[in-house]
Amino acid sequence: MAMLEVEEVHAYYGHIHALKGISLNVNKGEIVTLIGANGAGKSTMLKTTSGLLKPRQGSIRLEGEELTRYRPHQIVAKGVVQVPEGRRIFGRLTVRENLEMGAFSITDHRLIEANLERVFNLFPRLRERQKQLGGTLSGGEQQMLATGRALMANPRVLLMDEPSMGLAPVLVDTIFETIRQLHASGTTILLVEQNARMALQVASRGYVIQTGEVVLYDTAENLQKNEMVQKAYLGSP
Repeated sequence: MAMLEVEEVHAYYGHIHALKGISLNVNKGEIVTLIGANGAGKSTMLKTTSGLLKPRQGSIRLEGEELTRYRPHQIVAKGVVQVPEGRRIFGRLTVRENLEMGAFSITDHRLIEANLERVFNLFPRLRERQKQLGGTLSGGEQQMLATGRALMANPRVLLMDEPSMGLAPVLVDTIFETIRQLHASGTTILLVEQNARMALQVASRGYVIQTGEVVLYDTAENLQKNEMVQKAYLGSP
């Protein structure tokens, strides 16, 4: 049984049919990436998995348990946690307060402190800036904070939505090195990323989404060699 299973999911924004029967799965400890053009439905898939958008049809299961019946905060408590596109940190709260907000579903204070230490070890810069207001951080630091906030919730599946968006190339490398570290520690990740080349380098498998449908899926290695993927997403001639 896969850790996360999505089966024939249809979702709408009003009358717009955004997801048209998408199916995918993510195994425990795996990185799976969704690639596609802007507006293809990648972020919508993550929002639907998080419960922010309710599907009209289909099933989303975490280790066999149906998630679509739950509200977003309950899905977080179940262990499916999203790092949102654009970071969405609390600018008027300190770094530490932002991180503590990520642990809202956890009542064990010792676990919260252990998770906080884990985040600070992963992102030493956040330890240095823990009393600084989130809104005064650089873009790269805010991405670290958004990721750390999600990790505070003890995710069983981490949903990452465009983590490299708007960052300088050197910071993109840092973010993807963090993703590799999370994978090495056993974190299961579903990654949406506009930088398909980098995404396929860290993922084990990938799904290509066009206009709300999966049109191709394979190992990351095979997708990198696929002519259509190369022309459309990797910038190859």
